[in-house]
Amino acid sequence: MNLLFRIRAGVLLLAALLAGCATSQAPSNSVANAQLTPATKITRDLLRLPEPKGKVVAAVYAFRDQTGQYKPSPDSSFSTAVTQGAASLLVKALKDSGWFTPVERENLQDLLTERKIVRALETPQDKNAQANINLPPLMPATVLIEGGIVAYESNVRTGGAGARYLGVGGKTQYRVDQVTVNLRSIDIRTGQILNSVSTTKTIYSYELSTGVFRFVNFKELLEMEAGYTRNEPSQLCVREAMEAAVVHLVVQGLKDKVWALKNQADKNSPILQAYLKESNEYLSQVENDTHASKTASEPPATVEPNPIATTRE
Repeated sequence: MNLLFRIRAGVLLLAALLAGCATSQAPSNSVANAQLTPATKITRDLLRLPEPKGKVVAAVYAFRDQTGQYKPSPDSSFSTAVTQGAASLLVKALKDSGWFTPVERENLQDLLTERKIVRALETPQDKNAQANINLPPLMPATVLIEGGIVAYESNVRTGGAGARYLGVGGKTQYRVDQVTVNLRSIDIRTGQILNSVSTTKTIYSYELSTGVFRFVNFKELLEMEAGYTRNEPSQLCVREAMEAAVVHLVVQGLKDKVWALKNQADKNSPILQAYLKESNEYLSQVENDTHASKTASEPPATVEPNPIATTRE
């Protein structure tokens, strides 16, 4: 009888420990107040960029989802895998950088309608009276920002581990998705593409679960389960990739002398140097890979026989 009691007590203690490990991170408060969207490391870099010599007036007409990806079943067969409001995220990233002055173009018709209403209200009823309408002209853009979400790859990497002994055990699983964003700046006077940047962000999800399924007696079954799952929000990952693209766009523009710094000493800024180093390492890796593939594709050299060398018996 004591042995049976000890077995029950040991199983219950082990189950409690497994459940405690699985629920070590309490779920977020469901009644928490709304707050500003959490900042990422790229957001902080974006806000700490050095001042430009002059802000660039930029127009964003659309930033479309070009992936065509939908959420996997059974979650949804009609909901898209990535956000459809990427243009709004891009406008915010451009403004937060301090290098661009975004102008409204996505809902330009709404703006024009409101301006017509203002003119109609300020026009005097008396036809002989002089109208006094002081609406300033719309600000023209000098640069057009285009691009889109060009790729969303699911299950780029998956894996996990688990163990179970006598009905007691646990397992963990993870999944890695990937989203790619392309951003380019265009000179509206000539249509020339000034710079083009592609950035990639991984979306990490993991699950930890434990359970007990064991007969502690002939007719007594103990069953207990606990688990924890965490998924990176895809819209925040799209935002981070977009912010990284804006920073790289600024750095490439400085490198190509498309725009300039207010203080030339800021070219040694740690943020600019870090992103410039990343860009140089990327170009160096591409050149090395290209050289390696070209060398591998070349046919091996053949040794031609010497016609002068003859053998005599």
